[in-house]
Formats: sequence, C-alpha cells, structure tokens
Amino acid sequence: MSKRARTAEAKKQLATTERESKDDAWVESAFASRYNAQPTPKDRIPDGSMPPSIVYQLIKDMRQLDCNPRLNLASFVTTWMEPEVEKLIVESINVNYVDAEQYPSSTEIQNRCVAMLAQLYNAPSTGVEDSVGTSTLGSSEAIMLAGLAMKKRWQARMEAQGKPTNKPNLIMGYNVQVCWEKFTRYFDVEEKFVHLTNDCFVLTPEKAIELVDENTIGICGILGSTYTGEYEDIEKLDKLVEKLNKEKGYDVKIHVDAASGGFVAPFVEPDLKWDFRLKNVCSINTSGHKYGLVYPGLGWVIWRSKEYLPESIVFHVNYLGSDQASVTLNFSRGAGMIIAQYYQFLRLGKEGYTKIMVNLGQVARRLQKGIEDTGHFRILSKDNALPLVAFSLTKTVDKNGKEEARQYTEFDLADKLRQRGWVLPAYTMAPDARDTKLLRAVIREDMSMSMVDELIKDITRSVEYLDSHFTINVNDVHKPEGTSLVDAAKKHRVHVKKNEHHDARHPNIHRHRKHDGVC
Repeated sequence: MSKRARTAEAKKQLATTERESKDDAWVESAFASRYNAQPTPKDRIPDGSMPPSIVYQLIKDMRQLDCNPRLNLASFVTTWMEPEVEKLIVESINVNYVDAEQYPSSTEIQNRCVAMLAQLYNAPSTGVEDSVGTSTLGSSEAIMLAGLAMKKRWQARMEAQGKPTNKPNLIMGYNVQVCWEKFTRYFDVEEKFVHLTNDCFVLTPEKAIELVDENTIGICGILGSTYTGEYEDIEKLDKLVEKLNKEKGYDVKIHVDAASGGFVAPFVEPDLKWDFRLKNVCSINTSGHKYGLVYPGLGWVIWRSKEYLPESIVFHVNYLGSDQASVTLNFSRGAGMIIAQYYQFLRLGKEGYTKIMVNLGQVARRLQKGIEDTGHFRILSKDNALPLVAFSLTKTVDKNGKEEARQYTEFDLADKLRQRGWVLPAYTMAPDARDTKLLRAVIREDMSMSMVDELIKDITRSVEYLDSHFTINVNDVHKPEGTSLVDAAKKHRVHVKKNEHHDARHPNIHRHRKHDGVC
C-alpha cells in the first residue's frame, strides 16, 4: 500500500471513529454503548479512543471475579487504612520519590521513618543523621540489599586475607520466603539449608551452626515464619555465633528477616531479644505493607551502623541538580507509601500499635479456640508468634473406634471455603516435612471477632459437607476393565471430580495440588 493510500485509510478510520463517538455521545449508560458489545482489546492498542466512563466500567467488570481483599486470609498485606491517609496517598500519587531536589519533604520523611525504626530495633546508631537504612518496594528488595551487604563484607574480609571469594554461602532454614532463594540464585551465593522436620518447622540454631564455614556470608533468622508464624530463637543463635566466631576466628553475622514480626514483637513482646540488642545482628528487614499497616508496596531495611553497609553498594547520583546517595535496586517510584508509613507512626504511636497488635492476638486466639472446638483439627501455630492460626485436619474415628484418614484433604477444604468468599491457603510444609499439610488464616487489622465467628461457622459447615460427600474408599469401588476410576466412582454415586486422582499413600479419591499460600 502506498503512503498516500495509507494516509487516506487512516483518515477514513478516524472519521468513522469520530462519527461513532458522536452517535454514542447522547447515550450515558456504559452498558448501552457499542463498546460493551465488542470484545475488550487484549493484545494490541486499539485504533480509536473510548470515553473514560466506559473504560472505567470495562476494567471494573474485569475485576469482578477477584476475591474480596478483606476475606483474603492468605495474605499479610494491609487491606484497610483510614480515609485521611488515603487522601495523603492520592495527593502524592504523582510524586517521584527520587526527585529529592524537587520533593525534599519525601526524602526527609523517609529518613525520619528510618530513624524511628532504628530506635525501635535498638540500633546503636540512631537519629535522622546517623541511622542507616532505606525504604524499599517490599521485603524482597530489602533482603536483596541486606544479602548484598553481607556478601560484600565477606568478600572484602577474604581478599584482605588473600583467600578466594568465589564460593560464598548463606545459611537459612527451609522455611524461608522464596525471595531468599532468589537472592542466592541471582547473586551467585550457595544455599545451605537447615532442614525441617514434622515436629519442628523452623530453623534450629544448633543445626545452623554446624553448616558454618569460612565462606559463610551470614545466617538468616526469621522473626515470624511464613508457614506457622513462629519466631526463631535469634537470641540463642546469636550466642552460638559469638562462640563460633571466637573459636574459629570467623566474623559471621545474622540478618533477621522480620518482614512480619518486625511490627509485632516490639509492641507485644518488648523484652524478647531478637534485634540489635544482640551483638551479631547486623541488619533487619521489615514490611511496612504488612503489620506496618500501610498499603503495598513498602519495605524497610535497617543496618546496625555504617560499618555494615559497604560503600561499594552505595551509589552517589547527581540527579536533577542534587547529589543523592542511593541504596536501592529500583530508582523511580512513588512517595505515597513512605508518606503513609510516617502518617501511621504519628497517628498511632507506640500506644496505638501496641493496642492493635494486642487486639490481633486476641482475635487469633478466638479463632484458634473455635477451630479446636470443632474437633476436626490440630493447631500447628504457636502462642508467642504472629497473629495467625495454622491448622491441619485430624483423622476420623469409625464406629469401631479405629482411626482412619479422611477421604479429602486441606486442599479440598480450602476450595469449599472459597465458595463462601474466604481465601485460606492450603499448602504442604517445606522439604523433609512435606507429609504435613495445613491451612493458614492470617489475622489483620480489619479482621473482627464477628467475622471470625462467621469463619468458624463456615469451616464447620464445610467439614460437615465434605464428610458427607467424600466418604467412599477407592477399594470399595468396583472398576471394570477399561473403565476409569472416576467413571466407576460416578456409577457408585459418589461425589468426585475429573481432576482428582488417587494418592498411593492414602486409598482415597482426592485432589492434591499446592496452593501458593506463602506470602
């Protein structure tokens, strides 16, 4: 097609679009417009434009089948904030945080938040000028930065001793969040895992110490395991690290992943030693968008002092007229969530955070008791931990008093609860404890006692339903040659689904797929 022909075709399309827009102009209803009768563009930018109200409705409709965030008990992420802070977020939505020369208040607010967290975590270096840390897009970025700092310090130490630096390793429990495995893979660090057991779902300090050698850049301790909410014994780990360092001449340090517990433990267990009160804790990450009570995404990483943040990962950037020290993996980002965190610090103070975290613990205990009272579950979470309830199905007892496995799993229960709108993740434990399946309900600020009562009722009803519909043993099903197990089961009028399969460990018909319940 010639250039003239292409130009004529473009003008024709534009005229058609303008004529159709005028024809629709008198129609105010989104559902009466021609756009609602056409497929929404998916893989190419449309040729013409659409009225803003129509686009809003199309995208809103697209999101209708998403879960209700308030009922998403899989996530630690904040789902409610006060109208005043939401207004501040909207007012700063067009502010690029990195433009320090143009938006100096954003930088000052971040520095104040870093100083407040350093003081909360008992860092020796405090105050706006001396505190060492930065905001991030979440704990994943914070962990990458903390891991890099540990690796760079280790490299410098090994180079000073004339030793090779090509085999760094990091020690962590198998219960770590996936971002730790991303760090080791992206930055060429060997993973050394402390294996879990069916009786212990967190890192054991003694086992961690056994893995340390001169190439160890650090040990990760978790304040609030994502599986069960349990706090690892950081204080005991610190004592063992101190002893090992003296015996071997090492300089191994501990990073505390306090993504969730960093805003819980200081307020409900202030005497618990896990932070910079311990000599060998060099850095801490936490998530502002979890129990920091800020919308996603916001994380924080705090270092003990400047000694533990190598200058080699600090960039000094001349950006739009000012010299800026940058310790991030990202650059441009909005200032809204940083401002929101400062709002929460001022609005709530230590008193407010304490009251909220105590309330969350009370709600979690109510849910735990209600689940226990059903007689169908065993509790896997601990009392002195994050406000969540982790639980798994118990075996049933037949009329002869003999225990037998249920004919369905935690995954089926999670699916049944989803029909009522609840999102409770079902998942298997980490390696060496995969025989344990569990459900987890995270209690957030917007989870009330009345909502918990409704959840308990729905769990009870769901178990009763599954007990009455998944009650056939595979061995009881007559399966003619050439007939599938599902077809044979259907003829016996049992409730099964085509995507279910037989688990050889349990002669049941059930579904077994892993939910991504770890976040």
